[in-house]
Amino acid sequence: MTKQHPLAIGLEGIAVAETDLSLVDGINGLLVYRGHWARDLAIHHTFEEVAHLLWFGHLPSEQELVAFKNTLKANRELPTPVKEILKLIPADVDMMSVLRTGVSALGSSSHGFPPTIEEVISLVAKMPTIVAYRFACLEGRQPLDPNPELDHTANYLYMLKGEKPNPAHVRALDAYLILTQEHGMNASTFAGRVVSSTESDLISAVTAAIGTLKGPLHGGAPSEVTEMIEAIGTKENAEPWLRNKLENGGRLMGFGHRVYKTVDPRATALRVVASELSANDPWFDLATHVEKVGLQLLEEYKPGRKLNTNVEFFAAAVMRAVGLDDNLFTPTFAVSRVVGWSAHILEQAAKNRIIRPQSNYIGTMPES
Repeated sequence: MTKQHPLAIGLEGIAVAETDLSLVDGINGLLVYRGHWARDLAIHHTFEEVAHLLWFGHLPSEQELVAFKNTLKANRELPTPVKEILKLIPADVDMMSVLRTGVSALGSSSHGFPPTIEEVISLVAKMPTIVAYRFACLEGRQPLDPNPELDHTANYLYMLKGEKPNPAHVRALDAYLILTQEHGMNASTFAGRVVSSTESDLISAVTAAIGTLKGPLHGGAPSEVTEMIEAIGTKENAEPWLRNKLENGGRLMGFGHRVYKTVDPRATALRVVASELSANDPWFDLATHVEKVGLQLLEEYKPGRKLNTNVEFFAAAVMRAVGLDDNLFTPTFAVSRVVGWSAHILEQAAKNRIIRPQSNYIGTMPES
């Protein structure tokens, strides 16, 4: 019989690759992108600068940044057949399924192994266009063409909302997109690397990652935070609502994290951004109160569990403040995380070995 190895459910604590892309230290609450604190990148840099850092290993010079932005802008437009496919998908199909189909439709015979940085840039530039094009169709308005005068995040908001966005909204969403670009060997990143390790193409690997992110245990929490806060409705209702939830075995959405056992560093940065954006916003004021009461009750009901506010809580605050519909929350997450997925796929391809784990057989043996 095959030698039995200790089983790690969910691959908990198992390292499956070496990477210089990011460090996720859940015990100490640290997140590093290629030697830079992610929180500092979110506050002081832009989506394009951080994508350049993850793909090329360094923050761009002024000249590099101009050229990089221009390359992204030149790749935003969707092929006509992809637009037609997006129009034909029934209106009741969820946006993540549409995004998965739209990305898959971008595949062609030119995509092979290993993936190229040109393929990566083209895909990352087009994913926001897929989401915005579909959203416009659902709203019954003519989809807008990408605006070459606007940078990545501003153009995404412009295409979604049909008007040039508020600069404060752009800055807040840019910070969120930076903080969610990369996060180590999470489920969707692992799925993408597994597919790439078979020497499949970039489109196949990212399609698998999108399918993984679609699962509610991975990408669905921000919209669930919004639903929770709206169900609470008022500050006076916060404690009885949350207490009832906990006493009936329910989860408080936006609290706790599989990895972080202390404060989620992404939540710390987004709290600052969201508070500056929404200081006079009644919804944000309620969200802040719900956070305070939720932390107190979690310590009461689950002492010592260290269930702190996570990034999804303040992601909901930011996306609500900039006016995004709930059904855009997870697709917007994908629009940023594709940067990290593609960086991992490039890294996997550079030193490839097929990912082939084992399983432990627990069934019966045939009689001899």
